[in-house]
Amino acid sequence: MGPRVVLGVGGGIAAYKACELLRLLTESGHRVRVVPTAAALRFVGEPTWAALSGQPVVTDVFSDVHEVPHVRIGQAADLVVVAPATADLLARAACGLADDLLTSTLLTARCPVLYAPAMHTEMWRHPATQANIATLRSRGAMVLEPGVGRLTGADSGPGRLPPPSSIFEAALRLLPPGQGTPGDDPWAGQLRGRRVVVTAGGTREPIDPVRFIGNRSSGKQGYAFAHTAAGAGASVTLITANVALPDPAGVEIVRVETTAELRAATLAAARNADVVVMAAAPSDFRPAAPAQQKIKKLPGQPAPTLALVENPDIAAAVGTAKPPGQVLVTFAAETATAEAAVANGRAKLHAKLADLIVINEVGPDRGFGADRNAAVVLGADGSRTTIGERPKTDLARAVWDLVVARLPQTG
Repeated sequence: MGPRVVLGVGGGIAAYKACELLRLLTESGHRVRVVPTAAALRFVGEPTWAALSGQPVVTDVFSDVHEVPHVRIGQAADLVVVAPATADLLARAACGLADDLLTSTLLTARCPVLYAPAMHTEMWRHPATQANIATLRSRGAMVLEPGVGRLTGADSGPGRLPPPSSIFEAALRLLPPGQGTPGDDPWAGQLRGRRVVVTAGGTREPIDPVRFIGNRSSGKQGYAFAHTAAGAGASVTLITANVALPDPAGVEIVRVETTAELRAATLAAARNADVVVMAAAPSDFRPAAPAQQKIKKLPGQPAPTLALVENPDIAAAVGTAKPPGQVLVTFAAETATAEAAVANGRAKLHAKLADLIVINEVGPDRGFGADRNAAVVLGADGSRTTIGERPKTDLARAVWDLVVARLPQTG
């Protein structure tokens, strides 16, 4: 029999999306008991949950009293997932209330608990909600960051329920080893307990309030590293610069714009990290004196010139400050010929005091923005690994194998 999962459903419009999450859980072999709140049943009815789960749906503490459901359901669970977790439900859970079957289950459960919030932006950002989330996290629960986009009505902003597939992946990571799906990656858990920092995207250096110097980085490769690291059990901080991608579930997000902001965030996060993967593309140069107002095109006047100054080398700063045992992975985006690119990468590897450098060719339809990538990975130990073209997630996994081999053994 598969792991026993309790799916708690809060009373929000996103309750209908929990049906897809329930399908993912049951089709992967999990035994799922749905515990909806009274408000949730106003959005999706009891027959739907019973039909999709194949299990009876108990909705209050006075049903089947002889089985003591308000205690037994939580005690027997291997995992509790609450989706959607409304502002009200998070508040009641943080306060330890037991005023319905779901909150009673949360109090009796001694297994991992995952909350997937969904609410309006104002509710999400309210200090009371943020304090409740901090409380739940301090007790060991995982509270995902909500998605950003269209909400109920015309409103838009952070507060969307994360995609059911992302909640499902985060749930699998909380199950004990051996209780995942048959299709789990063989190296899942290889980064369990490790602290990982990943940078992604491309920085922007302002020319004036509306223009900037930037690059074509989409952030896809960095996000693939963050996603696969979280899937392997790591605690992941993703520092993202100007990226239009959905946030990976279960990953701490730090947003930056300029190279200076990326440098400060990376140095701060890297202090206590076991691995730092620097997949972002920081701008090498910035305008010496950004204009405070939009630069106008004036008839008959020559085009303005732009004086540039060099940005500091973030990877070199991280390498210089690298504590013993930390593995530093840097990147080199190259347009040179293959062997010239490798020679350039080897020089960068040693200059930045990195352990690994990932060299990939960039250009039209290659590297930046593409869904596939190829690379040559050089190691400080003299190794050279060629990774043929493949999806960026698969390339990330191949690099993680090289990282894991270089991490100090624990325990």
